[in-house]
Amino acid sequence: MRPRPDPVASGQESVWRYPRPAIAEPSDRHIRIEHHGVLVADTHAAVRTRETSHPPTWYLPPVDLTLGLLRRSERQSFCEWKGHAVYWHLMIGGELLRDVAWSYPDPTPGFAVMRDHVAFYAGPLDHCTVGGEQVRPQPGGFYGGWITSDLAGPFKGAPGSMGW
Repeated sequence: MRPRPDPVASGQESVWRYPRPAIAEPSDRHIRIEHHGVLVADTHAAVRTRETSHPPTWYLPPVDLTLGLLRRSERQSFCEWKGHAVYWHLMIGGELLRDVAWSYPDPTPGFAVMRDHVAFYAGPLDHCTVGGEQVRPQPGGFYGGWITSDLAGPFKGAPGSMGW
């Protein structure tokens, strides 16, 4: 059963007005990731994916990632819209954050703009910001959306939302 969308305040986007199927669009919003005081990524050239009921996922260009921190994982997955994903571990100091990021080396044609861009789960990381605002991770741990104050939900991933 589809939930009733939250009220939308002035300046907010409702994720229930996002399209299905999903889309990818370039964005100049400032995206920054830090963990244990180490800069992981800093960009104004991300690609944002939007899909009904989901907060956006931010895909960052490889040129704006700090070199040497990512290690290829064995994990893979498949998205009906984007294609096959590969996963990445993040190594900072002696800490290995397993499968904390993913990318699409050969996305479907509608998502070609995000080829090799890397998305990160916000939950395991100290600081993930959009426009200077600390994000909240999409609930549930499966999806990688980032929730900011300019979004209205409810958001898929919370208990009872798998059927949405």
